[in-house]
Amino acid sequence: MTAPPSLALALRAMAFNNAWANHRLLAACAGLSQAEFEAERVGFFPSIQATLNHILIVDRFYVDAMEGGTLGPAAFTDRVPCPRLAELRPAQAAVDRRLVAFCESLGDEGAARIVAVHRGSHVQRDRADRLLLHLFQHQVHHRGQAHAMLSGTSVKPPQLDEFFPEGEAPLRATEFAELGWSEEEVWGR
Repeated sequence: MTAPPSLALALRAMAFNNAWANHRLLAACAGLSQAEFEAERVGFFPSIQATLNHILIVDRFYVDAMEGGTLGPAAFTDRVPCPRLAELRPAQAAVDRRLVAFCESLGDEGAARIVAVHRGSHVQRDRADRLLLHLFQHQVHHRGQAHAMLSGTSVKPPQLDEFFPEGEAPLRATEFAELGWSEEEVWGR
């Protein structure tokens, strides 16, 4: 019988899956004009542009904290740090790589590491695994909103509700190649 996957492996896989979903969504958004990207739509944030920039901002906030940084509320100074998709895609990919690297560095004991999150008026201290689960949920929530907004455009929204079934590796091989990944890297084999 094979040993069950560790928490560290699960968090790593979630970080890779998160980056893959961002890659898919942003690649689809590349089919939008700037006007469509900025157009007012129904959602928590008023546009695809604002929603995707919010994801980036929050990622930067939490990833910085998990890396030991003190960015804190300064992360929220500019609500649209990347007004054009051509700027947003590499910025999101960069923070996604940082998140993957953080998760790769955890090990089983590191998931319980206490992270200092600078909130401005106070420093919140929380376990890395709890912050990671919160961050992944935040991503899924807002990517879903952007996905729904995208369905109101001429661009077909990509499928984002997939994880990594082993038998479906050929279906993601092209995107993994674009990201510079292998199945072995994702699963730590």
